[in-house]
Amino acid sequence: QGHAGGQTNLGTMYDNGHGVAQDYGKALEWYRKAANQGHAGGQFNLGLKYANGDGVAQDYGKAVEWYRKAADQGHAGGQSNLGTMYDNGHGVAQDYGKAVEWFRKAADQGHAGGQTNLGTMYD
Repeated sequence: QGHAGGQTNLGTMYDNGHGVAQDYGKALEWYRKAANQGHAGGQFNLGLKYANGDGVAQDYGKAVEWYRKAADQGHAGGQSNLGTMYDNGHGVAQDYGKAVEWFRKAADQGHAGGQTNLGTMYD
């Protein structure tokens, strides 16, 4: 019935093959429905699919677009992954300052990946 959280959860079921046959295409379909409603989890998961090329052609630019939408809503995973994109220059110009900024936002929420990535920026 258009419930974005449910759509994201259903996408995850298809993504991982839990209770249904694994189907990246259907996972993308459900993630996109949730993402287009502004659901940060759906946006983050759609970013993952584009970053990794799972069920869709790998496209770092689209990954950045979806990670940013999730990150701007305070999604710690989106913030951390957006930082990684800046750190590696994938889909954006490499910018260590912006990477640190996004890693810090994720780390401040207790996100372990953001904390680890922030720490490596000071090595």
